[in-house]
Parts: sequence; structure tokens; C-alpha cells
Amino acid sequence: MDPFVDERDYKLLSGDKYTFSVLSRIIGSENELLLSDHEKIIVCFTCQPYPVWIWMPDDASSEEMARAYDLAKEKGFLDGDHRFNMKYELAEYFIRRAGTEGLDLSITTNLFAYDCLSPVAPVTETDGALHKCTMDDLDELTDFFEMFRNAVGIDKESREQYRIQAEDGIKNGNMYFWKNASGKSVASCNWHPVNDMASIGLVYTRDEERRKHYAEHLVYQVTLIAKNEGFIPMLYTDADYVASNACYEKIGYVLRGKLCTIG
Repeated sequence: MDPFVDERDYKLLSGDKYTFSVLSRIIGSENELLLSDHEKIIVCFTCQPYPVWIWMPDDASSEEMARAYDLAKEKGFLDGDHRFNMKYELAEYFIRRAGTEGLDLSITTNLFAYDCLSPVAPVTETDGALHKCTMDDLDELTDFFEMFRNAVGIDKESREQYRIQAEDGIKNGNMYFWKNASGKSVASCNWHPVNDMASIGLVYTRDEERRKHYAEHLVYQVTLIAKNEGFIPMLYTDADYVASNACYEKIGYVLRGKLCTIG
């Protein structure tokens, strides 16, 4: 196993570009651990509180899955404090194998990967308009980062880290609010490029402003922006959030892949 990736790894991931678009992005950044054989396995761990990503091909054998499990065990990831993002077949192997060793692993999140080649304008009208965030919005955008992470309950960081992410996003020009007719920031959304794709994220609506179609209109507008920049918009959702998935499908998002988080 090599502690680096190269063009061979990006080619491997191109076959799973929807489900592993995040991995395609983070393997090129700074990580606590990065291992690859450039053929059958890629392991990437940025840092806590983020999950360990393990990519393997669809036709991975039991012996190859065992190799991935043993590697995760060797690196100390099966300590109860780490989570893993992987395909379902590999997750099932990890869960079975862990059970034989007295460890309790289970699926914590079912993830769907969608793309949107042809955005569809929302049918239901709402009030307000799209707002591109500036440095004047930094404090409020930091609030949205914190609210979003608290709502999903994973990948929580310090408020200072949220502020750094908000500032970076504003500088990159990819952070947006939906402001209602009164000028209140009621929902957030961002996007960033991953090769030829645009990953849509930070989709969050204030609790008291939900069921007013703000997120639907916001994501649609941000999707158009990303598409007009020449990217294929895509996003991850929790498969168990039926209402939000239906919202994305209404504006043209199509299910393209599935993976899960175990822990």
C-alpha cells in the first residue's frame, strides 16, 4: 500500500463518481491517513470527527474485503470512535466480521447520491429571493453551519472551525441564503466543484421557517448557478429523510448511487 494517490486512483473513482465524489475531492487534500494500492482499495481519513472512507470495486472478493477489514483494524479504526463510509457489500462484510470478534458495528446512515442534469423550476411559489453571502453575513453564516451540524448530529466541530469554513466559502463565492420577504435569512445552501461535478451542501432551513418551500427554491437556484458554470450538480441525502428526498426529486434530481455509514 502506498501513502499517496495518483491518476490511477482518480480513474478508479471515476467509475463511482456519484457515490464517491467527496472522496475524489478529499484525497487531494491534507489527510491523517491515505493509503492505496491503485487497483482494489483506497482508504482515506481526514481527521475526527469525519468518517473513514474506504473505496473498493463492486466485484471485490471476500479475500479483498478481509484485507480492507484487517487494514482498518491495524490502523486502530475499529475502536468504537470512528465511522466508515463505504458500499453496502463491504459494510455487510465489516458488520459480520466484527460480530465474530465481539464488536458491534451497524449501519448508522443510508446515503443516496443524486445528480440533476435538467433542473425543474418549483411549482409551488414562495416569498423572498436568493442572496449571495458576503463578509457582512459571516456571523450569521457561522450560525447556519452550527445549526446544520447540530441537526444532522455528525461531524460536529468548534464554532471557530465553522467560522473558518464560512469565511472560506464566502471568499470562494459559493455560499447562499434564501431571504424571505422581510429580509430574514431563512435557509442556507452552498456548492463547490469536484472534478466535473458540483457538490450541493449545507442545505438547512430554520426550524420555524419550514414547510414554506424556501429550501426547494434555494436549492433550485443554486443548482442552476452550478449548472451554468459548466458543472453537473449533485448532492448526498439521508435516504431515510423521505420528505427532503421528495423535494429534491421535484426539482429534477435523479438517484444515481447508494452507500452507507457504519459505526
